[in-house]
Amino acid sequence: MAAGRAARTGLSGLFAVYKPPGVASIRVRDTVETLLLKELNSLEQPAVQQQVRFLPTTVEGNAGKELTLTVTQLPVLAAHPLVRGPEFTHLKIGAGHRLDTKSSGVFVLGVGHGNKLLTDMYNAHLTRAYTVRGLFGKATDDFSDTGRLIEKTTFDHVTRDKLEQILAVIQGTNHKALLMYSNIDLKTQEAYELAVEGLIRPMEKTPPLITAIRCLQFAPPEFQLEIQCLHETPQYLRKIVHEIGLELKSTAVCTQVRRIRDGFFTLDSALLRTHWNLQNIQNSIQDSKIKVKVGLQRSLSCQARSGKRHTDMDQVAESKLHSTEGTSASDLTHKMR
Repeated sequence: MAAGRAARTGLSGLFAVYKPPGVASIRVRDTVETLLLKELNSLEQPAVQQQVRFLPTTVEGNAGKELTLTVTQLPVLAAHPLVRGPEFTHLKIGAGHRLDTKSSGVFVLGVGHGNKLLTDMYNAHLTRAYTVRGLFGKATDDFSDTGRLIEKTTFDHVTRDKLEQILAVIQGTNHKALLMYSNIDLKTQEAYELAVEGLIRPMEKTPPLITAIRCLQFAPPEFQLEIQCLHETPQYLRKIVHEIGLELKSTAVCTQVRRIRDGFFTLDSALLRTHWNLQNIQNSIQDSKIKVKVGLQRSLSCQARSGKRHTDMDQVAESKLHSTEGTSASDLTHKMR
């Protein structure tokens, strides 16, 4: 099955699909795998292998019927598709940062070498962007509009200016936390360059962090936000909407969480359900290879530089500590003078 193996070789990298609401992420992944396996196994198959056999037959001879051996070709049953089964039975497809059942949007998948790239994306601590819709005037037990209603409030006093003031406070607080987790000295040239390039990242796994938040639409009781964040979950974003309502002396529920970007992948590069086929996925993998490679090298190299700088600082501090060991208190006092 040369055609199938050649096509399978081309399935190695990252691609994004659009996950609709109401479907679990794992089911989306399984559906993509099933469709790819079906198409790979439907590609042109080589002719069934034949074997030469000598079969006994009877022929008319001088003395009547005589037994002889006839050379013939028969299919090798062990290699027959109906006996062997499908050539491809499994594809190792990994899932990136998952969306819960209620949310929708860009969902990154990796196949083959793409599984390692998914790990690299995780270690790079890339930001993701969402559009989040909210509704003022009620609160539920799970912060969504489908949860159990626990409170109703007025919202006539809520204005766009008041909302944007709350958003500014949220962004400022999270920005301070991001700087703290990134361990960057704000007085250095490195910090300035990373800030200009938008590459300030935490050095390790942190609580959810919002790097940017703004209001896209305000038409009470409805409103829409755009949120860029790290290490978040859709439920965390719903809780943010709930807390915004409380800060505005009202209540609010989240009606939609839609991911519009995951790292290097945007809505434009996310394949719709009708495009989940071998050719489109191969094209998507090929189209994203360069931007994924360059983007990961850039992000991971910045983290490596920052990590090396902190290691050097720790070593300097440790050497200074060792240099003072064995020094008497009077010596230290003399040096201070």
